[in-house]
Amino acid sequence: MYLIGLTGGIASGKSTVARRLYEHGAIHIDADQLARKVVEPGTPAFASIVEAFGPDIVRADGVLDRERLGGIVFADDAARARLNGIVHPAVRELSGRLIVKAEQEDPDAVVVYDVPLLVEASVDHPFDLIVVTSAGRGVQVKRLVEERGLEPDHAEARVDAQVDDEERRKIADVVIDTSGSLGHTMSQADALWARIVEERRAR
Repeated sequence: MYLIGLTGGIASGKSTVARRLYEHGAIHIDADQLARKVVEPGTPAFASIVEAFGPDIVRADGVLDRERLGGIVFADDAARARLNGIVHPAVRELSGRLIVKAEQEDPDAVVVYDVPLLVEASVDHPFDLIVVTSAGRGVQVKRLVEERGLEPDHAEARVDAQVDDEERRKIADVVIDTSGSLGHTMSQADALWARIVEERRAR
């Protein structure tokens, strides 16, 4: 198995790169999806979150009110750390199981673990390669406003709340610059795939 850790800031083109590698044949594991899965009603993480933040964060239909919870933790570092302390270990455990399963099903699999908080959450799976998508703050803010409908000040706050791009670049084996055209991003992803194929052949 060949395990890639894919990370990058919000609106930095991570999904685009992940999708391209998936098209080439990689198995895609999305940490954001796992983070939603581990807090579904009935899970230990769900119970811990309700205990930590109170019953008001559960909607009438029994699921977490993500908007309300986001409002609490976004403005409060201690609350965010408390939430991350519940969610991150649960995600790490589930992603670990999925990576093992992928390897058991296909020992030659290329697995892309798409994890926005690779640096912040100290994700320590045995990656063969860490890939960082990078777009620059202005481009990220512009995308959040134009593509996701955020107010400019909200978009800036979302970008600034994340770890600095320099921190991500320090751990990167490969940096994909996504600030240009879609074609430019795709060609870098294709070159990355060619490198992976080469490395696996050399093994």
